[in-house]
Amino acid sequence: MLVVTTENVPGKRVREVKGQVFGVVVRSRGIGGNVMAGLRSLVGGEIHEYTSLLEEARRHALDRLVTNASAMGANAVVMMRYDSSEIGQTMSEIVAYGTAVVLEPDA
Repeated sequence: MLVVTTENVPGKRVREVKGQVFGVVVRSRGIGGNVMAGLRSLVGGEIHEYTSLLEEARRHALDRLVTNASAMGANAVVMMRYDSSEIGQTMSEIVAYGTAVVLEPDA
């Protein structure tokens, strides 16, 4: 499955638009991670516990996006983007979204 952030793919054309597609993940850091992150925030710098949490959540959101696009019969996703938000003070929502399409080589 080709996933791009661009509207077009060089050498390909969109034969069919399947529609919007997304993958959603909601994650919470465990109590130990929250304590460590809280301590790190006192001294400043990168909070590695949250960085790794969000990197993993993005990968899972992208995997779910690809699964959903495949189920729609697409072979690519164009204009892919990520969005994130907080739910309460302990959870993060990561959404990968884009347009599921069927690409074919240019004539």
